[in-house]
Amino acid sequence: MKITRRVVLALSLGAAVVSGAAVAQQAQFINILTGGQSGVYYPLGVALSQIYAKAIPGAKATAQVTKASAENLNLLQAGRGELALALADSVSNAWKGDAEAGFPKKLDKLRGLSATYSNYIQIVANADSGIKTLADLKGKRLSVGAAKSGTELNARAVLKAAGLAYSDLGKVEYLPFGESVELIKNRQLDATLQSAGLGVASIRDLATSVKIVVVPVPADVIAKIGDDAYQSAVIPANTYAGQTADVATAAIPNFLVTHSGVSDELAYQMAKQMYEHIDTLYAAHNAAKVIKRENAIKGMPVPIHPGAARYYKEVGLIK
Repeated sequence: MKITRRVVLALSLGAAVVSGAAVAQQAQFINILTGGQSGVYYPLGVALSQIYAKAIPGAKATAQVTKASAENLNLLQAGRGELALALADSVSNAWKGDAEAGFPKKLDKLRGLSATYSNYIQIVANADSGIKTLADLKGKRLSVGAAKSGTELNARAVLKAAGLAYSDLGKVEYLPFGESVELIKNRQLDATLQSAGLGVASIRDLATSVKIVVVPVPADVIAKIGDDAYQSAVIPANTYAGQTADVATAAIPNFLVTHSGVSDELAYQMAKQMYEHIDTLYAAHNAAKVIKRENAIKGMPVPIHPGAARYYKEVGLIK
């Protein structure tokens, strides 16, 4: 009798081990690469992780804080994430292999999942600095985002088109949005250039602390950038406290990008569940409210992942 019990116990333990291994094999890790916590990428990444954790069987989804676009794309190429948010010009430069933009080699594993919302170039100065135009930035202290980030690449492009180089500035700081704002509050910086969705938390915070000026980026400057990713746009009046008029600027699309090592089934589910639970993204940040399924494949700088393509065929976006 004792032998039988031992055999039964052994078999039960063996079954539990096999069952546990099966569950472990089914677990699907989805690491979503975002940006700084004071930007728009992070809350959207958190919302996506919540969607996937609930809607994709076995999914273990997380949102990782990063330096945003360029770092995200390099991490994807290395297989250290399954999904990332990135700016259109960064994605295009990564696909080409632009060393100056932070991509010494072509990132050939990148695959598109969906278009999202557009970043707006938002150059915001302390009103006491006297900065009202791009030309007024000469000799002033400006934060341009983390080095080689999508924001910093945008800063280089805009300043160059305006006839300015970093050497023309009084000081250049390579800081995340939140830190840039704190330095302006403490009068250690005059202005910050932030490439982000409208209503970004960092600038809302700054505008409630000091009187700000939102510096326009005129259409003729945008034309001189010579990149179709940069489009003329408007920051509507009252987007931020004290900003009482519309301000002309440039907008650049953002994309959700994955990589070729992600299975077709997972890419299919990531696209499908995102759009079937889009209200969760809308609730995460106002910038997300322009994300529409009908625009999902417009302007994608890299090939669409076959799994995502299957979903878009199902809903009639791809024939």
